[in-house]
Amino acid sequence: MHRGLADFITSRVRVKILELFYADPEQLYYIREVTRKVDEEINAVRRELNSMVGRGILKTENRGNRAYFYVNKAYTYFPELQQMVLKSGKLATQMRRLHHKLGKVEFVMFSNQFINRRQEKVKELDILVVGDIVIPELEVLIKEEEKKLGREINYMVLNGGEFRMRKQRRDGFITEALYGKKVMVIGDEEEFVDRSIKTP
Repeated sequence: MHRGLADFITSRVRVKILELFYADPEQLYYIREVTRKVDEEINAVRRELNSMVGRGILKTENRGNRAYFYVNKAYTYFPELQQMVLKSGKLATQMRRLHHKLGKVEFVMFSNQFINRRQEKVKELDILVVGDIVIPELEVLIKEEEKKLGREINYMVLNGGEFRMRKQRRDGFITEALYGKKVMVIGDEEEFVDRSIKTP
């Protein structure tokens, strides 16, 4: 049974801290705020935070009488850690675990906007789902994530034939999804971007 980050990282506290920071890499937290959000002992949290700063995973700065911690985007493995956190997050995990209830899922892609939790004035695609999808089942998962994020998720559902056709036509919306920064939650990335004509 896969447990996400816990498959690779044995420290429960570190897993929770990584999930907190990498789920929203623009956010800053002070130590008691982190302790409250991850629901762990303050000494264990302080030890992990200091260790992660020492390794370059996080950075810290003083504001007033508080030390704030935030993601170090220059950390060598920042992109890989961010992908792991997203793939082990609740929405991605639920999509994989319940993929049979969702229908015949070919691909699920999280876009750069969704990865970095950006909120643009002009709506951009957050999630692309390809396959013969049971829409009501998908909507339940999306609404849960929207409630957690406090904003609407802009997602698109295409059947396999329409997706391949729009790839062939170099549809601007799909092209951006194909070649922009992304995380593949379900499906192979090479197959996702491949424009060669294939029968489903």
